[in-house]
Amino acid sequence: MAGKNQFEAPYERLANAIILSAVADYRAALKKVKRNPKSKTAIDEALQIEKFFRSSWYQQLTSVDGEFLIRKLQNEIRQSE
Repeated sequence: MAGKNQFEAPYERLANAIILSAVADYRAALKKVKRNPKSKTAIDEALQIEKFFRSSWYQQLTSVDGEFLIRKLQNEIRQSE
């Protein structure tokens, strides 16, 4: 880990874990919406996670564009099942 300070790797792992958890939650919410498009709970959950992907906190955690990630996951769920 030449060139990285000792705290950077754990921070990156934590940031990645937060994002991966949000991705898993978003996939699950989109699947619920796909099964039941009128479910207010599922829609609200998906919208809350989209809000995270568009937040400044998300931008501090990663360089991956939040809008790109949202579109990619929506397309993935649309094409599944």
